[in-house]
Amino acid sequence: MKRDETKRILVGNVPVGGGAAVTVQSMCNTDTRDAETTLAQMRRLRAAGCDIIRVAVPDETAAMALKDIMAQAPMPVVADIHFDYRLAILAAEAGADAVRINPGNIGSRDRVRAVADACRDRGIPIRVGVNTGSLEKRLLEKYGGPTAEALAESAEGELEALYSLGFEDVALSVKASDVGLTVAAYRLAAERFSCPLHVGVTEAGTSYGGLVNSAVGIGALLMEGIGDTIRVSLTADPAEEVRAGLAILRACGLRKGGVRFVSCPTCGRTRIDLISLAKKVEERVSDLDRDITVAVMGCEVNGPGEAREADYGIAGGKGFGSLFMKGRVVRTKVPEDQLLDGLMELINGT
Repeated sequence: MKRDETKRILVGNVPVGGGAAVTVQSMCNTDTRDAETTLAQMRRLRAAGCDIIRVAVPDETAAMALKDIMAQAPMPVVADIHFDYRLAILAAEAGADAVRINPGNIGSRDRVRAVADACRDRGIPIRVGVNTGSLEKRLLEKYGGPTAEALAESAEGELEALYSLGFEDVALSVKASDVGLTVAAYRLAAERFSCPLHVGVTEAGTSYGGLVNSAVGIGALLMEGIGDTIRVSLTADPAEEVRAGLAILRACGLRKGGVRFVSCPTCGRTRIDLISLAKKVEERVSDLDRDITVAVMGCEVNGPGEAREADYGIAGGKGFGSLFMKGRVVRTKVPEDQLLDGLMELINGT
């Protein structure tokens, strides 16, 4: 796929845009004022594969806690600011790697200038976050509600507020909770703006519905070459957001490494407890840091062929199965209750 060419910015040491690899973001749900707990969650999210993390900065105490957080942060940190421009300045002074604002709710041009100057002095970028929940009243009246055109026009005004001050290290998001609206808004943004795009479906939902909405919206855009960094927004543990984001990138062919897991949907020919077996295999291989494909298939129709295409695989029979490795059968008639351990022995080389 051909990706849209955008300006490159640096969030800490992580490049975003300009052909750099698409990165995965999440947001801590801890109280930022509790630096120790926030750092502990950051480390867990980094281990899950998170590239960039965002933290809420609702008050001065949280902004001051950023000093301790930045001294130990395991990945670049974006400070999320609303309404109070002074918090954005404090976050920049505390060492944040980027600041997320909506210039429209920061206040006057002088306040936006103060934030831009603080970020420019420290060489950190700003993400302009536009979403349907914060659209200006004039745009809602002009377009009859939250539309893709309204989001794009709002973004244009927010970007111009920074560009007119000579600040151009900017990323942009134009999010909605409606998938179709999100996709349409990002398509307009990709046509009109050259800044890197932070892609996501906002307030997407729980770990099931939210993942479906995010996979459709983010995946559609990525397959069109749109998007430089992504966040899957879930009402769930942030680690689930990271795992989902990585899975979306792998499905789009934009991230290598990690296990690609394949399993069949079951049918009347299945003669083993494939659903339970597949879940157990997926759980056992999920943390392996290896670029391999593992297949768990339920019957003799597609099973052997699919398993042979994988690096490691199981093809089920009636109460037993065969184990495959690198396209060849290595064990047959393996009892069902031994298939999981037998597969893991092959993968681990034991």
